[in-house]
Amino acid sequence: MSFEYMSQEGYDKLVAELHQLESIELPQVKDAIAEARDKGDLSENFEYHAAKREQSRLLGRIRFKQRVLANARVIDMSRLGTDSVQLLSKVEMTNLANNSKMTYTIASPHEANIREGKISIKSPIAQALLYKKTGDIVEVRVPAGTLRLRIESICL
Repeated sequence: MSFEYMSQEGYDKLVAELHQLESIELPQVKDAIAEARDKGDLSENFEYHAAKREQSRLLGRIRFKQRVLANARVIDMSRLGTDSVQLLSKVEMTNLANNSKMTYTIASPHEANIREGKISIKSPIAQALLYKKTGDIVEVRVPAGTLRLRIESICL
C-alpha cells in the first residue's frame, strides 16, 4: 500500500468533495431513480436509465475519493525545509531559453491544478526539480523539446 502525501488544504478539500457527493448528489440521484421508476415501464424509460448511469458514476467517484483519503497522509509543513525542492515546495525558476520567469508549487497528483500554479509531483518538470537547490540548472524533456530551467528560489 502506498501513501498519498498531501497538504492539509488538499485533504480538507477532498473531505468536502466526498461529503458533497455522499450527502447531496447521491440522494438527488436516488430521488430521480425513484421518480422515474414511478412512471411505469422501465424498459423504455430514458430518465430511469440515465439516473442509474449517473448513480453508478457517482458511486465510482465516491469509492475513488474514499480510497485516496484512506491512504492520505497530511504533511507537517513545519518539518519541511527550503534547502531543496520537495513536495509542497514553491519554486521560482527562469526558462533560460527566453529568460521568462515561472513559479510552480509541487503538489500531490490530487491537488495539481495548473491554473493555481500547482503541478503534479509526477510531472516531468517536478521530477526534474526534486531535491535540486537554488541556483541549480535542470534540463527537462517536454513534448515541445528540452527546457533549461534555473532555480531562483525555493519556499513553502
